[in-house]
Amino acid sequence: MEKYQGRIWPGKPYPLGATWDGKGVNFALFSEYATGVKLCFFHSQDDKEEYTQIEMGEVTDYVWHVYLPDVKPGQLYGYRVYGRYRPNDGMRFNPHKLLIDPYAKAISGRTDIKDKMFGYEMGTGGKKADLKKDVQNNVDQINKSVVIDTAFDWEGVEQPDTPMHNTVIYELHVKGFTARHPDIPENERGSYKAMASPVIIDYFKKLGVTAIELMPVHHFVHNKFLLDKGLDNYWGYNSIGFFAPHAEYSSSGMNGEQVNEFKEMVKAYHREGIEVILDVVYNHTGEGDHLGPTLSFRGIDNQNYYRLSEKNQRFYMDYTGTGNTLNMLSSRTLQMVMDSLRYWAVEMQVDGFRFDLASTLARGLYDVGKLSTFLDTIHQDPIISQRKLIAEPWDLGEGGYQVGNFPVQWAEWNGKYRDSLRKFWRGDESQVMELAYRLSGSSDLYEDNGRLPSSSINFVTCHDGFTLHDLVSYNEKHNIDNGEDNNDGESHNNSWNSGVEGPTDDKDIIDLREQRKRNFLASLMFSQGVPMISHGDEYGRTQMGNNNAYCQDNEIAWMNWDWNQREKNLFDFTSKVIDIRKNQPAMHKRRYFKGRKIHGKEIRDIRWLNTDGTDMTEQEWNSSFIRCMGMLLNGKLITEVNEWGEPIQDDILLLLVNSYWEPLHFTLPHEEVELDWEVLIDTCNNRVNKEIPNVRYVYEMSGRSLVLLRNISS
Repeated sequence: MEKYQGRIWPGKPYPLGATWDGKGVNFALFSEYATGVKLCFFHSQDDKEEYTQIEMGEVTDYVWHVYLPDVKPGQLYGYRVYGRYRPNDGMRFNPHKLLIDPYAKAISGRTDIKDKMFGYEMGTGGKKADLKKDVQNNVDQINKSVVIDTAFDWEGVEQPDTPMHNTVIYELHVKGFTARHPDIPENERGSYKAMASPVIIDYFKKLGVTAIELMPVHHFVHNKFLLDKGLDNYWGYNSIGFFAPHAEYSSSGMNGEQVNEFKEMVKAYHREGIEVILDVVYNHTGEGDHLGPTLSFRGIDNQNYYRLSEKNQRFYMDYTGTGNTLNMLSSRTLQMVMDSLRYWAVEMQVDGFRFDLASTLARGLYDVGKLSTFLDTIHQDPIISQRKLIAEPWDLGEGGYQVGNFPVQWAEWNGKYRDSLRKFWRGDESQVMELAYRLSGSSDLYEDNGRLPSSSINFVTCHDGFTLHDLVSYNEKHNIDNGEDNNDGESHNNSWNSGVEGPTDDKDIIDLREQRKRNFLASLMFSQGVPMISHGDEYGRTQMGNNNAYCQDNEIAWMNWDWNQREKNLFDFTSKVIDIRKNQPAMHKRRYFKGRKIHGKEIRDIRWLNTDGTDMTEQEWNSSFIRCMGMLLNGKLITEVNEWGEPIQDDILLLLVNSYWEPLHFTLPHEEVELDWEVLIDTCNNRVNKEIPNVRYVYEMSGRSLVLLRNISS
């Protein structure tokens, strides 16, 4: 090992991480309980040992820091942190393990968990194995942190800043979306560069979405138990670098090049008016429970970074089902999360964040706190508070289901919307009242605390669970390929399919499934709130019944771009219902519906109708047998204004939903409207351009169908 020959200055305790200022690099690492820290440099990721070590002797407010004027971007580095190894007291320092900088802006390549990455002697001691420190050097297995230059030319491209109520979100996986695309060079598929290609952006423009939501792109690790089975952590909910773009998604290199490649992707989307939202996982890390590896946080300051058990600090509080929970009660951990959010918002120019298992972040000492320190800090931040903030409002701990309880400024994945739509279109009884709330923006969940319809992120499917095609095609999950004897993933008994499950050549069954998919997609787009499509649902992507494809980095989970005519038809249908939504302001109101008085008469901008064209009665709302109703939106009475202060008036629309198997006649309303109605959508028709004559008085609905009508006079 060489002695460092360059100059060494004291440096500063902030900013944390490795910061290049154009002349040199400031290194700063927080550790309250460490007794010493060494900064280690490497020539390449494959180095078997560090070529130099530097004692970090300066400590300010528990931050170890040094400034090196001769170090430049591209330098690979890591830390060795000294201190006690006393797991029962929450201390797991082990200087034999090189550690990744929690603030690393880039990490040098794929991170697979290997034996030397564990801080204790594996294979000894059974359940108490972690009590004995391992002294193997992990330097040949662990990834290195990378010094980067953050300079980037955004060329004046501005962020779209789409109003939330006008937003249509498309959730996707960076690799899986482009891994099989025939028009993208093979060496670029599955990368940020592939996502930025014109053919992909044109796809989203044709579909009509306004934002893409990327499944985790923070650098994540691949669990050992999956690698041992020949599988991968495909989804990426296993972060180890909250500032670093995941290196495997880079086509240009993994020694810092991934940063600019990610920025180029964001710039390309912003240039076309499409926002980029990140799915972020700040509730836990990839280090797992007390028997997990020591990669970064655990070996730097275990007590500050993690929620430890009060009874025995050897163990971790686990509200996430992953083995550990980040300690948001620690000011330094909270600082790290906020620094990370600001970095992605400012340096990477992303437009919003979807917080995985957000209830975990809001937990106080014991319970989920609506006014927790984390949420308060978000609201006080002048940058993050102005980005789109979306919560997955649940975790696995007691009291963790918090749909409707996040504060103003937050939107939420509305699990009740998903459940209601599924139950109604499956034909369950007693669903019309619940459905009415969901179609009209879930006012029962959000209105009382001053929130808006856009607080509800409406979805039927997401990455976690069946795809839309599989939802209407499989009664049970088929997860055998995951290597857990089909015991993983949520259990389902859909009872959709009359005994015929999965692939079939039966035309009637195929047609029925296609109509069910159209019902879901149309319902989603014609509901108040913010719709979210899960990638591939717009054409009918299948995972062959696997409802937990988190470990399937292969064609089971990847997008298929070789479509048959049926899949093309569904894409065209999806594009059409999105276009109707975008061009009908009544479909995405900023505020909830309210009645108005005109010449002393109560006129409502929304009405709920039964099949005879009259208003639903209390008895009908509470009937277990009603499975058909109409939602009349009187756009002429909507008095909202656009972003320029101009009043918005819209068409009079009538949405009809029928979950009966049998067809029925729906009497169309005629008071205060003209008699003639144009049929915009009827889901029993599988071709979007098929002309349907205008109707009067009565519409003949097919079984299990949705119809959208526009009043001709409007």
